[in-house]
Amino acid sequence: MEHLPTPNNQSITPHKPFYRQLRFWVIILVIEILIIFFQHFIPHSTHSVKAIPIPVVIANVQKNNVPVYLSALGSVIPTYSVTVKTQVSGQLLKVLFKEGQLVKTGDPLAEIDPRPFLAQLLQYQGQLARDQALLANAQLDLKRYQILWKQDSVAQQTLDTQKSLVAQYEGDIKVDEGLIETTKVNLIYTHITSPIDGRVGLRLVDPGNIVQPSDSTGLVIINMLNPITVVFTLTEDQIPAVLKQMNTEKTLVAEAYNRTQQQLLAKGTVLTIDNQIDPTTGTVKLKAQFSNEKNELFPSQFVNIKLLLKTLPHVLTVPTAAIQHGIHGDFVFLLNPDHITVKAQPVITDITYGEDTVITSGLTVGQSIVIEGADKLTNGSTVSISNTTQTSTQKTISQRASPV
Repeated sequence: MEHLPTPNNQSITPHKPFYRQLRFWVIILVIEILIIFFQHFIPHSTHSVKAIPIPVVIANVQKNNVPVYLSALGSVIPTYSVTVKTQVSGQLLKVLFKEGQLVKTGDPLAEIDPRPFLAQLLQYQGQLARDQALLANAQLDLKRYQILWKQDSVAQQTLDTQKSLVAQYEGDIKVDEGLIETTKVNLIYTHITSPIDGRVGLRLVDPGNIVQPSDSTGLVIINMLNPITVVFTLTEDQIPAVLKQMNTEKTLVAEAYNRTQQQLLAKGTVLTIDNQIDPTTGTVKLKAQFSNEKNELFPSQFVNIKLLLKTLPHVLTVPTAAIQHGIHGDFVFLLNPDHITVKAQPVITDITYGEDTVITSGLTVGQSIVIEGADKLTNGSTVSISNTTQTSTQKTISQRASPV
């Protein structure tokens, strides 16, 4: 017997294809919406991020004369240092200088009691007068004996004895004259004067003390400050270059800076180089002289010396801040001709002078490089130039460098 379809079966079967088709079209619609979103919104957003320019400061590559310096640590030493001592014994009556005073050669410094030497001088002068009288009498007797000897009235021995007596008195007079001159010199020594130009130190002996030549401390120390010298050391590897310049009779310029190397104290010239290398340190001493007109240098002061060895003419220089360091070497960010983008340009650097670095390869004069903001850049980055800061920076660079 054949079963006919029930009413329920007839109502379900026709609707199943409809729901399947609806679900299919809904999925297609969602996929199209996602495709449109990724095509229009995501690329546009990425492009807008990349298009934001990075603010930078640029400077131009310049050609300058760059000095080459050797750095060293030195100690200031007076040209002459004299410990003033007495040359005679006696009581110190007066001190005629002020501590720290600048003195000239011959200026009075101190006075020693001269009375013992005046009395001694008077004694020697009296002794001289006595011996001169004895000599005069002996010379008269000698003349008489010579006449009598010719008359054969006195013996030859008597005449010879009188000649010896005259010679003895002449010798006594010379001794007296020597003693008088010595006493006069000692009287001069009672007035102590400065042997050099310089500055006196602290007083080492007070008036009223007995001073004598054997005293080790002396009265005062005088240091010559104008000119003044600085002794500094260089390593043995640097000596050949220095000797090469000195052998050409070229005067080497030395600059003395303070401890922080920020202030130039004085400029001078190299006087000489020591004749041997210290085997314990591998260094050799050099001496430079400074006029020290403003008294910027002081004895035993430690200073930083920069010795001008030579000058590199017509070399390319860039601010050291522009140099970047990578795994493949040094490079700078070079502004492209479009003035919008930059590229990483490899360079070879040489010495650094002040805030500039010498470039031996990789750049040409006049090219623009990034000196600020490079930490945010990559090869091909879009940049915006800060003109106000750039102008200020260019002025600073121009003032800092020595133009050709």
